Amino acid sequence: MSRRVSSKWKKTAALLKDSNLSDYVPETVRMSNVSLRTLLKKYEMVYIKPVAGSFGIGVMRVKRTEEGYQFQVKERVRSFKDFDNMYRSILKNTNKKNYLVQKGIHLLKHNGRRFDLRVMAQYAPNRRWETTGIIGRVAAKNKIVTNFHSGGTIVTANRLLSGHTDAVEEKLTSLSKLGVTAGKAMQRAFPGVYVIGLDVALDKSLRPWILEVNTSPDPYIFRKHPKKSMFRKIMRYAKSYPKSRA
Repeated sequence: MSRRVSSKWKKTAALLKDSNLSDYVPETVRMSNVSLRTLLKKYEMVYIKPVAGSFGIGVMRVKRTEEGYQFQVKERVRSFKDFDNMYRSILKNTNKKNYLVQKGIHLLKHNGRRFDLRVMAQYAPNRRWETTGIIGRVAAKNKIVTNFHSGGTIVTANRLLSGHTDAVEEKLTSLSKLGVTAGKAMQRAFPGVYVIGLDVALDKSLRPWILEVNTSPDPYIFRKHPKKSMFRKIMRYAKSYPKSRA
């Protein structure tokens, strides 16, 4: 059984402590009136998300516009001329949960829809970290999150990347290395973690950004991958995790 760490804030802090990973983490801070205003001024577009949450539930996209501000939750977009009025409206949608603000990454698109990649890394039976799968998630129409549970579509990483680069294998290799490095960092920070799912966005220059780390990632999305051996390996490794926490 792998340890589950629910706090996105603590997991982000663990990534930032690793000099090999910190450059891949978009600026992320605890949300307040001041921090949201500051990051919006700096980046124009940000994402806000609950400190503890999954499946993309509660994630909102906030941006500055020529007329003022707007935020989107699910398919609904609300516009405001005044920041404080928007912030009050955002708070009503947070259900009094603690939130983070993260620099917005403009995701690459596939057929006009945003996508990101899930990089699955596991502590293998040989006691080394290994990236066992990479798969793409395409957001549903008019949605800001790519999660399968929020209507996203599973597409192979090869297919998604081939629309943007000829160096697909090279990019997948670098993402695999990123998964291993992140797995080691999580295990150092949280002994007992044996699996992670990295949510990775690629910007227009194909630079990877780690949006989030999941310590109890859903393995079953890999069932949809045409390479059936990938899912079998993921499940085999899952059965081999040490019974007691390290």
